Amino acid sequence: MTIRVVLADDQPVVRAGLRMLIADIPDIDVVGEAGTGADAVRLVRELDPDVVVMDIRMPVMDGIEATRIIKAESASTRVVVLTTFDEDENVYGALRAGAGGFLVKDMVLEDIIAAVRVVAAGDALIAPAVTRRLIAEFVDRAPVPRTRRGREIDGITDREREVLTLIGRGRSNGEIAAELFITMATAKSHVARLLAKLDARDRVQLVIAAYESGLV
Repeated sequence: MTIRVVLADDQPVVRAGLRMLIADIPDIDVVGEAGTGADAVRLVRELDPDVVVMDIRMPVMDGIEATRIIKAESASTRVVVLTTFDEDENVYGALRAGAGGFLVKDMVLEDIIAAVRVVAAGDALIAPAVTRRLIAEFVDRAPVPRTRRGREIDGITDREREVLTLIGRGRSNGEIAAELFITMATAKSHVARLLAKLDARDRVQLVIAAYESGLV
């Protein structure tokens, strides 16, 4: 199945570069480009893409507000935030807006393509280079009462606590399986149970829970 992608960035050269890089990928098709957040929202309404690769700092409407609107209106469209993270102090806001992935603009093509596929499949992905700083900043700016933090980790097993800790450190399912000497299927089962027990929307929220609970 072809993954239909909209590129949203206010710099035409960035969009052109991404389009050129993706052009030879058989299972990904760029169906539209947007130079503002408002344009991105409009294109999602018109084209119903699988993934939007979204810059944060754009005129008219920034990427966070655009992500919030897109996620409110479309359950099927996923958003990957593409950022020069050192320059963006409000990336954490995209977590609340519903972004399913965070990439850095200097990542290699293979990582960007892999991230688009992961997010399109319904999982979440945060570039390892931004995981710790991003979530730590989110927790600092949006603290959760201690009583709630305690309840969030009630009812999980010791093994699930280990898995949650590794998720908070940005580990993939494969890396979790390797570190805990379990199968990939078992790792996926632990992640699925954590999502259910912590009432988490996706893997990004599990990372937040790990930080809020003091596991990481």
